[in-house]
Amino acid sequence: MHLPQEAMLLRIFIGEDHRFQGQPLYEAIVLKARERHLAGATVIRAPMGFGQSSRLHTTKILRLSEDLPLIVEIVDTVDKIQNFLPELDAMMTSGLVTMEKVQVLRYGKREEGGKS
Repeated sequence: MHLPQEAMLLRIFIGEDHRFQGQPLYEAIVLKARERHLAGATVIRAPMGFGQSSRLHTTKILRLSEDLPLIVEIVDTVDKIQNFLPELDAMMTSGLVTMEKVQVLRYGKREEGGKS
């Protein structure tokens, strides 16, 4: 394990039905983050949530929703996240974006001799 490093977590809350230039918005965001060589991105699908409209989105059988909540999380340095924000803004028409400082702990395979 390495010592913690300062980083930024960009968290984007959108709906599964949100789109950008004909493709799902979450895909467009992750592909753009990869194109910009950000450290990593993950899409998390939520079984329930609501946003500004207070409309409930859920996977419950009696209230089927095709527009489930998604969270896209991207972690990188403060500078790289700040530089990505204008591109993200151009892709989004609605949703919630938050940022927070995080400490990154890296776990990985150890090389022979106990070095990582």
